[in-house]
Amino acid sequence: MLVPEGSYSVGPLAFKGPCKGVKRLELRGQLLASTNLNVYTNNWIDFQYIDGLIIYGGGIFNGQGASAWPHNECPKKWSCKLLPMSLVFSFVSNAVVKNISSIDSKLFHMHIFSSKNLEFQSLKISAPGNSPNTDGIHIADSTNITIANAIIGTGDDCISIGPGNTNLTILNVLCGPGHGISVGSLGKNSNEKDVVGLTVRNCALNGTTNGLRIKTWKSSPVPLTAAHFVYENIIMHNVYNPIIIDQEYCPYVSCVEKDPSRVQIHDIKFTNVRGTSSSREAIKFVCSRSVPCASVELNDIDLHYTGDATGNATATSTCVNIHGRSNGNVKPSSCI
Repeated sequence: MLVPEGSYSVGPLAFKGPCKGVKRLELRGQLLASTNLNVYTNNWIDFQYIDGLIIYGGGIFNGQGASAWPHNECPKKWSCKLLPMSLVFSFVSNAVVKNISSIDSKLFHMHIFSSKNLEFQSLKISAPGNSPNTDGIHIADSTNITIANAIIGTGDDCISIGPGNTNLTILNVLCGPGHGISVGSLGKNSNEKDVVGLTVRNCALNGTTNGLRIKTWKSSPVPLTAAHFVYENIIMHNVYNPIIIDQEYCPYVSCVEKDPSRVQIHDIKFTNVRGTSSSREAIKFVCSRSVPCASVELNDIDLHYTGDATGNATATSTCVNIHGRSNGNVKPSSCI
């Protein structure tokens, strides 16, 4: 399928397999999502049950989300109606998405669910920094997913990694504005599965509220594992929480959960992370008292606090319920 140069208004679409052979979508122009929320039963463009898919062409998926964002109540309410996501890949395997842009999605720009062997290359994803829940790429229950050479700036996580994922790779991503590169939140629902195997390498975060974040809910209904993560060669510029593990995550004004998280976090390595923090607490590890974080490593970390005009205040680190070690030069002074 070829979409030529020009702009085209498009309502909800579903490309559903199984299909014979590899399917190609060459997008040279711009697709404009309908701004009428009544036409959507779920998402904007769905790709489902396809083995062999290529999307390319330098074009733009424009979610036209500005008129929908005021209707998003999810940042305030636990139970809320979800707005349409722009591009959703469900039960897709052996796919390549490259050289395209996604702008102003109503909710997530791209959602990958129960898929395997997908590559996302040379993407540009953007939405205003105050647009709610406009995650760049969200991944759940998927295996062997690679995101490389992307520029992502949104009102939420640049890349968010939900439960049930294995063997994810993130390379050469420029993130900002947004909430950083996040694992989680984990431990909210009873049907969640472990997250095992994540590599984040050669990335830069600029002006984000978080840098490298792992977040889990308290009172998890089932025990989970988040393990074998490698963060390497990361540059932070004016990031509020450059390195953070938060096992008391609560995005609302108040949360009723009191029991500790049951998500076991272990074998996490941070290596050669450097740059500036806009908060004094450049490293924050708040782990579960029932299943403390284990085998967490800080290797050659160099983070400096820039929020003090006098230049006298230095960055700090916080450790709660965590076991691990530090190697090489670690600034701020390591608490593990």
